[in-house]
Amino acid sequence: NSPIHTWLFKVVFVIQSQSNSFHSKRAEDLKRDILKQTADLGKELPTVLLIHQMDRHEGAWTILPLMRDFSVAYGRNSSWIFFCEEDTRIQVVKLLEILRRFDTSKEWFLGKALHDEESTIIHHYAFAENPTVFKFPDFAAGWALSIPLVNKLATKLKSEPVKSDFTIDLKHEGSSIALYIWQKGDGPHLTPVPEFCTGDVNSDRVDQCATTFSNFLPLCGEPVKKEDVFVAVKTCRKFHGDRIPVVKQTWEREAALIEYYSDYRDISIPTVDLGVPNTERGKLLTVGSLSQVTVIFRLRKLLSCYDPNEPVFLGERYGYGLGTGGYSYITGGGGMVFSRTAVQRLLASKCRCYSMDAPDDMVLGMCFSGLGIPITHSPLFHQARPMDYPKDYLSHQIPVSFHKHWNIDPVKVYFTWLAPNTEEALNGKKVEFNREDL
Repeated sequence: NSPIHTWLFKVVFVIQSQSNSFHSKRAEDLKRDILKQTADLGKELPTVLLIHQMDRHEGAWTILPLMRDFSVAYGRNSSWIFFCEEDTRIQVVKLLEILRRFDTSKEWFLGKALHDEESTIIHHYAFAENPTVFKFPDFAAGWALSIPLVNKLATKLKSEPVKSDFTIDLKHEGSSIALYIWQKGDGPHLTPVPEFCTGDVNSDRVDQCATTFSNFLPLCGEPVKKEDVFVAVKTCRKFHGDRIPVVKQTWEREAALIEYYSDYRDISIPTVDLGVPNTERGKLLTVGSLSQVTVIFRLRKLLSCYDPNEPVFLGERYGYGLGTGGYSYITGGGGMVFSRTAVQRLLASKCRCYSMDAPDDMVLGMCFSGLGIPITHSPLFHQARPMDYPKDYLSHQIPVSFHKHWNIDPVKVYFTWLAPNTEEALNGKKVEFNREDL
């Protein structure tokens, strides 16, 4: 085996960074930490890339569009591309020791394995009979591709671009990447690496881990004041009777400033009639926002990390037509957060809905893309129900929102996953629920 320091130059570190100042600083801190660890190991420092700085592609965050760039730049002299998030913590020497186990002349796809508990439309029900068979990486733990696989993917993408019009959030993007690599049995499956971890740096297993993860719920000073957060709830008349009571029973009390916007004025709630009818296509979003379960106190903590003087558009990031000049957007179901500056820029622009039934979250994404305002992704916003995510994926989060009322009790979801305390008083009684049931 060659000395470990000679392996440094064979690994390209890629941090899945974002351009927002809070996130770019965290990514720069991680880059400095990697370079500091490696300074004592060799005469030269390894290559550490930040995705937001190499974003020639609107969809660089989806990773696959970058494969050709990686192949051209590193396809001859490197052995691995190692990807991580801004909050991944890396023990560089341990990581190099793990990568040395693998024959770098072969195609390898390494990571901490996640799997769905039940088959999902996201994976086109490709593994409907046994969804646990299909493994995809938890990006928080870091993941790696050997250069032969990168080169193969670059060639394949040249002749077979990713076809999907929609690109969903990175948790599912990990599974999209795994599906593309697997090629219906043609390419390698994910090889699980137990030393790629998502436990905190203080966890019991940390000594065995090459990576750990520490993004539960960021807090940068005092939480944003209640009075500085205006909450707009979108609804329509047919849901006034069953969905608005859920909001009132759970998180409404946390909001100092809240308005319910509807297609009908109801003074008992009260709602504001926007004068815009609810439509079948539009209801994807208008209804969706009311069927989310949110926690305002956690949101106020999270927002302490963002500068309201920057144009911030925050939530769970999706994409549309990213391979063909499309745009990213924040999915309305998980909740959308706008800084005051972002709203001012939007209102000053000439961007408008192109039709009455246009999906509003996608239109907003298109508008902000046209203004050059980037989407800021947070994995703490969720477009789906807790049961729709792998347990391991949620284990290193303190979530801000979940979405949908289908086949669940949304009040139970709130008090189990989102309430400020694990035990919460409800009508004077303590309630405890088991997350395994959800």
